[in-house]
Amino acid sequence: MKQLLTLAACWAGLFAMALGARGVHASAVQNAARPNIVVFLVDDLGQRDLGCYGSTFYETPNVDRLAREGARFTDAYAACPVCSPTRASLMSGQWPQRTGVTDYIGAAQPDKWPRNTPLLPAPYSDRLSLETPTAAEALKTAGYATFFAGKWHLGPEGWWPENQGFDINMGGHDRGGPYGGKQYFSPYGNPRLSDGPPGEHLPDRLASETVRFIDANRSRPFFAYFSFYDVHTPLMARDDLRKKYEAKRARLPETERWGREDTRDVRQVQSHAVYAAMVEAMDQAVGKVLRRLDELDLAKNTLVLFTSDNGGLSTSEGWPTSNLPLRGGKGWLYEGGIRTPLLVRWPGQAKPGSILSAPVSSPDLFPTLLDAAGAPPPAGRPLDGRSLRPLLQGEAPAERALFWHYPHYGNQGGAPGAAIRRGDWKLVEWFEDRRVQLFNVAADLSEEHDLARTDPARADRLRAELHAWQKDVGARFPTPNSRYDPAGPNGRFSARPRAAPGAR
Repeated sequence: MKQLLTLAACWAGLFAMALGARGVHASAVQNAARPNIVVFLVDDLGQRDLGCYGSTFYETPNVDRLAREGARFTDAYAACPVCSPTRASLMSGQWPQRTGVTDYIGAAQPDKWPRNTPLLPAPYSDRLSLETPTAAEALKTAGYATFFAGKWHLGPEGWWPENQGFDINMGGHDRGGPYGGKQYFSPYGNPRLSDGPPGEHLPDRLASETVRFIDANRSRPFFAYFSFYDVHTPLMARDDLRKKYEAKRARLPETERWGREDTRDVRQVQSHAVYAAMVEAMDQAVGKVLRRLDELDLAKNTLVLFTSDNGGLSTSEGWPTSNLPLRGGKGWLYEGGIRTPLLVRWPGQAKPGSILSAPVSSPDLFPTLLDAAGAPPPAGRPLDGRSLRPLLQGEAPAERALFWHYPHYGNQGGAPGAAIRRGDWKLVEWFEDRRVQLFNVAADLSEEHDLARTDPARADRLRAELHAWQKDVGARFPTPNSRYDPAGPNGRFSARPRAAPGAR
């Protein structure tokens, strides 16, 4: 994986021999120029937070443009309902369980678990191993210039982007949010990003750095990975955009409605002005990069992917968005926690305006990038994903299952559990009581009707397949908490404070 291959003529042969059995489309290698690659990863963005996925409150014209000019996936998923595991999966092409990164890095390990819960969460790795081949390393070896901007959150110093295949790192380090300095405004207090003028806005600055990289590498293949800190907490926005959405909210016929998910209240109306302003600032940053590709006449040979690392935050930490009609949100194994936007603009491969319903997941991005670059897969390491190219070209999706395994208690109210989706069917198994739920997500997108009792044979088959996968990937499980007090405070935290509706 780390070995530099210098003879360009060998790529097609290596690719055809090595990738055929790994789900990467071997016919991708032609004599045509390899495309540039731009990946936008947005933090905590719900699928329904974009105009092209149905939002009428948030305004996202630049991202919506990607949907018109490329393919929009309706059933795309994050590999985990929280951030770090999905990020590890994107970088490695593997299910998070193979990397060991199964919770957001910084969460308490079981030996220091402070909460009153029936189970102790499973241990997890607090860094993406340097021995794990990454997409950046594969593309760098294939001759691409590589660039990272934004949130990393995959380990301490020594495990940052520059240690994992990126030539340039602008802003990526160990923290899960912009927690230094003035947070989303300069001075940033970020060890991998110099401060700008006072008041400079972080998403615009990172977009400018991405544009600068593209300018410097316009004559060679490049990989730019723009991993937004937005729209993660803290909820902060530019005054002009906040005021715009406060005025827009005042015109809404309904600004507050709440549902309930176990111990948590769930926002059911998109009306949070600050969050809306953060979404639009993200969209403007995407637009800045897309415009530069146009100005340099690079768009016609650039693969652009846009996605997020988990569902929208709807059950805690400000309750900023609604994922309806999807159930739940970040931290939950329901659709609101794991179904994400995925847009792919790939001239000559993705039909403009196409809508694809095949279920796909985070590990699929790595083999898609390899496919585009004509690069071989990492030797001796399984790739769990499949290239998206066949789907983009109109081929029928091959039958397969998608999996989730989250043996932790998140900050958003969810409990340890696992899930499988095969075809239209999805099963969720909760580890506290081994209860299962079965949903037909094609007919019941909101997961309102649990069919486990009426279709026990299907539930048993899916559960057995889930358990076999867990064994294959070496999944770790939570264990009983000997200090748990059933009469004590709820370790999954309480409902929304009564004052929360005012925090918009």
